[in-house]
This record gives sequence, structure tokens and C-alpha cells, in this order.
Amino acid sequence: MEYEKICDYILECDKKIRYVGVYDYGELYDKMKEGLQSHLSREETELSLSQAVYRWSTRKKTSEKIGKPIFALAKYEKIFRITIPIGGAGLILISTELDADVIEIVDKIIKIKNKYS
Repeated sequence: MEYEKICDYILECDKKIRYVGVYDYGELYDKMKEGLQSHLSREETELSLSQAVYRWSTRKKTSEKIGKPIFALAKYEKIFRITIPIGGAGLILISTELDADVIEIVDKIIKIKNKYS
């Protein structure tokens, strides 16, 4: 899959997206919106990502009873964080501004994911 292109398309699909990262097979491809500073260092981003992978694996354990997880959303004091699965065991991580329409953004990202993965 062309994860760098997917990052570009996602970052461009909504002006409220701050950051997008695609993690799969131990590799992280990510982009930050131009002109913005990340809230986390690279090391903190990678730690947060490993935690997201673990949380996602726990969600899948109940999928037989409640269905496959489509996305996860967390609201922090400074951002929304959206997690969407991609590929075999990969994840797309997105952070947005707090005034973003996160459901609309999720719909856009899922369309991009389905088109390019």
C-alpha cells in the first residue's frame, strides 16, 4: 500500500486535521499539517501508537458479539484522536482540532482508505 499517499490524501481532506499517521508492519508513515507544532515528541508519538495498537487488539476480542470495530474516538483537552484500522493489523491515527466535525472526517477517511488500500 502507498501509505505516504494515503497520509497526504487524508491530511488534505479536511482543514481541521492536524496530524495523520499510518502504522503497519512495524513502520510509521506520518505527516503533520504544515505550520503546526506537534503536541508530542517523536518518541511520545511512537509510545502512544504502541498503546493504540494494544487497545485496538483488545477491541477486536469482542467483535464476535458486538461486531468489528470501525473506528475509535478519544477527546483530549487539546485534540480529538481518531483510530481506524487499515490492512492486516495496521492503524490510521488522526488528530484534529476540537471544533472539527469528527464523524464527517471519519467518513472521508474511510472512503480514502477503501479507495487506496
